[in-house]
Amino acid sequence: MTERTLILIKPDAVRRGLVGEVLGRFERKGLTLVAMDLRTIDAAAADRHYAEHLDKPFYPPLREFITSGPLVAMVAEGDQAVSVVRLLVGATDGRGAAAGTIRGDLSLSNRENLVHASDSPESAAREISNFFPNL
Repeated sequence: MTERTLILIKPDAVRRGLVGEVLGRFERKGLTLVAMDLRTIDAAAADRHYAEHLDKPFYPPLREFITSGPLVAMVAEGDQAVSVVRLLVGATDGRGAAAGTIRGDLSLSNRENLVHASDSPESAAREISNFFPNL
C-alpha cells in the first residue's frame, strides 16, 4: 500500500553535515521524495508539530532544540512508507538504537536524535499538512 510520511532531518543532523547521509538511506531503500524544504521553524510551528507533548516535562528543551537551527522537512512516499521509515530511523534513543539504523549508527542522544518520522498514517497526514499544506 503506497503511503506518504513526514520526515524531519533535525538541526543536529544539519549542523553535523549528515543531511546527504540520512537522505541517501531513504533513497537507497526505494522511497520517493515528494517534497523537501530547508527551513527554520519557530516556537508556534514546533508547538503545532508536537501538540501531543506540550504539557510533558521533556517538551520545553525539545522545543528549544527543534527551533535552534535549520532542519530539512520532507515527504517520502512508498509501500508502507510510515513503517519503513520508522525502521530505518531506529529507536528514539540513539544510544540504544540498533546498529544499521540512522540513530543507531549516527546518534548518541535521546533528544538530539537526528530525525523525526511520523508514527502512524494519521500522524503523517496531520504533520504533512502542517509542513506542506499544498500537498
